[in-house]
Amino acid sequence: MSTMQAQHDHSQACCNVPPVVAKNYSERGSYEELGGMKSYVTGPQGATKGIIEIFDIFGFKPQTIQGADILATSDDSQKYRVFVPDWFGGEPCPLEWFPPDTEDKQKKLGGFFQKFPPPSVAEKVPGYLKAVSEKYPEIKEWAIVGFCWGGKVVSLVTAAPSNPFKAAVECHPAMVEPADAEKIKIPLAMLASKDEDAEAVKKFEQTLSGPKHVETFSDQIHGWMGARADLENERVAGEYKRGYETVLKFLSQHL
Repeated sequence: MSTMQAQHDHSQACCNVPPVVAKNYSERGSYEELGGMKSYVTGPQGATKGIIEIFDIFGFKPQTIQGADILATSDDSQKYRVFVPDWFGGEPCPLEWFPPDTEDKQKKLGGFFQKFPPPSVAEKVPGYLKAVSEKYPEIKEWAIVGFCWGGKVVSLVTAAPSNPFKAAVECHPAMVEPADAEKIKIPLAMLASKDEDAEAVKKFEQTLSGPKHVETFSDQIHGWMGARADLENERVAGEYKRGYETVLKFLSQHL
């Protein structure tokens, strides 16, 4: 597929990602009630740019929280306030259901997606952003970043006529559909894994009309930047860090 070549040295220009913590990560933010949802909030007070992060189906896992902290504070020229709402009301999908290699796991996973379909969550994102903006009026510009299931939510939100975001990122997105890209007009980055449908990713890229960065991390699994990241594996940790550096570079250019 067609991709931009990875920029291994760009972190020296705009990013200062700290060493990735493999286990026992200590979160840097705190939890607030925003828009009726428990939300992880991280980043400096007074930031004028914000990120709404749509996590994967596994909820508040250390890898996801660490990623939010990286996004909030690692760009040397621009700090972000990052908000991670809990769409699942404290009942995320158990990691034990993956891989869904039994009929029971498949049934349970299907039930979870029926309870939390991406379109129903996408409809709630603008209202959540409104609630956050009312509490943090100093934030003037917004990006949205989604992981796995959250990547599909990002596609749906940014394809809508009422899209409130200036830039978007999808990391190892689930349910990649080129038809979604037809209506997305803002800058969008997609970081795919080896497990996404390569042809769907290619067609999605070709259909996007705005600024874009589409790259496949060809030896990483679906979830390597989220809850399924094995950060004790040196290669995974390195690509996890490079993934977040890539996101930060893209946002620095378009937000």
